[in-house]
Amino acid sequence: MPQYLSPGVYVEEVQSGARPIEGVGTAVAAFIGFSEVGPFHQATLVANWNQYVQNFGGFTEGAFLPHAVYGYFANGGGAAYVVRVGGPQSGSEPEPPRPNPVQVGGLGIAALPGVDGEITVEVTDADGENPADDRFKLLVRQGGRVVETYDASTRKNAKNYVATQVSERSKLITITEQPSGALARPDKQTVALPPAGADGAAALPTVVDAQEYLGDPEARTGFGGLESIDEITMVAAPDLMAAYQRGLLDLEGVKTVQLALISHCEQMGDRVAVLDAPPGLSAQRVRGWRQDEAGYDSRYATLYYPWIKVFDPAGGRNIMVPPSGHVAGVWARNDVERGVHKAPANEVIRGAVDLETSLSKSEQDLLNPIGVNCVRAFPGRGIRIWGARTLSSDPAWRYLNVRRLFNFLEESILIGTQWVVFEPNDDRLWSSIRRNITAFLTEQWRQGALFGRTPAEAFYVKCDRENNPQESIDLGQVVCEIGVAPVKPAEFVVFRLAQFSDSTSLVDE
Repeated sequence: MPQYLSPGVYVEEVQSGARPIEGVGTAVAAFIGFSEVGPFHQATLVANWNQYVQNFGGFTEGAFLPHAVYGYFANGGGAAYVVRVGGPQSGSEPEPPRPNPVQVGGLGIAALPGVDGEITVEVTDADGENPADDRFKLLVRQGGRVVETYDASTRKNAKNYVATQVSERSKLITITEQPSGALARPDKQTVALPPAGADGAAALPTVVDAQEYLGDPEARTGFGGLESIDEITMVAAPDLMAAYQRGLLDLEGVKTVQLALISHCEQMGDRVAVLDAPPGLSAQRVRGWRQDEAGYDSRYATLYYPWIKVFDPAGGRNIMVPPSGHVAGVWARNDVERGVHKAPANEVIRGAVDLETSLSKSEQDLLNPIGVNCVRAFPGRGIRIWGARTLSSDPAWRYLNVRRLFNFLEESILIGTQWVVFEPNDDRLWSSIRRNITAFLTEQWRQGALFGRTPAEAFYVKCDRENNPQESIDLGQVVCEIGVAPVKPAEFVVFRLAQFSDSTSLVDE
């Protein structure tokens, strides 16, 4: 307490005792798969589709990662972390895909990897009267619009030498200069540039193993690299199925990676795995694979079936892709619009034009009890997620929204009570803990996340002398017991109808 040495009025700032707990984010995805370009094995944050394209290139034939990320953002996803696999394990980067140069005079001009849209370059006369013979103007268009302009020269020792300007400023093209000799000014012309890697230079990997997905926590690669990122709440590996289709992994390898993904989510305790079923399986075959071959049992994992059909800009046609990326986007949209407590089901999948298999109710009857969340098409209602279960055999953790709600509550309370550490361990501290957690849970109850007509029915918070005896205090421990009643989805809606006549009316006249 400060000492006052002279008469006067003094103002002191004191703590009110209220330390509000803020809810953490619930919609940050992590994707692991194949891409055209980009850094290998390290998690890279992308906030939108354009940032993904800048870092990893666009749609690539045979890769599901771009479709998963695009579907995630299209369905309402926010930020995402992307890990590219299929590269060298030593950490050294492979040679980037060589662009496909077009000869313009003595210049080799090519589009940079990952650039979207049609790129054209136009050579015109330089501005001014009687320009020097080495001077010209280079216009770079993207999608028909001029986005880069260069007042250039072909003299290598000139300040405005074209290759130097382009290498320093351009985000769309690159210029290959002749190793020796002077360049002649190119003739006036307009040429279209093919996309980088169109000749196969940006090929997908031909070798990939389970260990590459698992990664190394110390080197922060693969699943191990995701351990240091707390905000991730859902993880998917869509190109695991691309590796299976191309013969890089068999079903046993797929199971190994999916088990490792589940183990990662269980170990972290704050995220859920979004798994895909193998392609081309009937409902009966998926049931057998789920029960006999995979056999997963986890409250931190979900499985979706069947695959969905989307438009593929790389091939100009519709293709089948795993649903995990689009599903993660639906989770994020549901969290924003309704809240994490609402089951992310009975929601339309944006971008899906058809399904690999059209499921009937009887076929879903085989899959829903074993935790396979079906995607179904309904006349007049579009393609919707029609399941919200985890892969757990424990009825307490059967529903996905319960698992994600507890993840949200645990992480919010964990972060919001960091101030408690090293505080005096007495009744005043316990009272403050009870007050802050009660205020947080009361707000969650008001939003509909907890079951009960009153807060007392919805939750309890106990932190007092009974659960903090002297032995615990001597060990430096504070024990706070919290019980919550989560809301569960109305999965089976039953209307009971009966006939009655006037003579058997339940209403007395």
